[in-house]
Amino acid sequence: MTTSPRPHRRRDAPPPRTGNTETEVLRGFLDYLRGSIAAKVEGAPEPGIRTAAVPSGTNLLGLLHHLTCVEQALFLGARITDWQATFHAAPEQSATAIVTRYRETVAEANEVLDACADLGAPLPRSRPDTPAPAVRWALTHMIEETGRHAGHADVLRELLDGATGR
Repeated sequence: MTTSPRPHRRRDAPPPRTGNTETEVLRGFLDYLRGSIAAKVEGAPEPGIRTAAVPSGTNLLGLLHHLTCVEQALFLGARITDWQATFHAAPEQSATAIVTRYRETVAEANEVLDACADLGAPLPRSRPDTPAPAVRWALTHMIEETGRHAGHADVLRELLDGATGR
């Protein structure tokens, strides 16, 4: 009798222990979610990582590509003209390259955030035609956006190869 391999079950990580300030809590949870979604994409098999598992076309690699674009737009001032297109990675981009670009973008965003001492102040942005949101709003929005898509990634990864956990 043959048995199929057991799916990878990652140990579920509890919410992060952060400092007590509002900034430490917000940034701690954002970094926790960022790490969670990157880990969901790392090691996922091709071509499944690019394959839509739901009628909307959502796929693991596309979610991470989208979050990279959101980070770039919100914290780095990038102009995104077609948000729907951000949900699909180009076929020539490797999964490793997309994960690396996400991690690099997060590091750049964190450099911007490191310089923001006042959560009520506007983010420093290079787009003069669009008012910058307050740092507090931007952090809260990015937590919501990353958390939402990390949940999608949890389900997609389990459907893809059975891997679970954060």
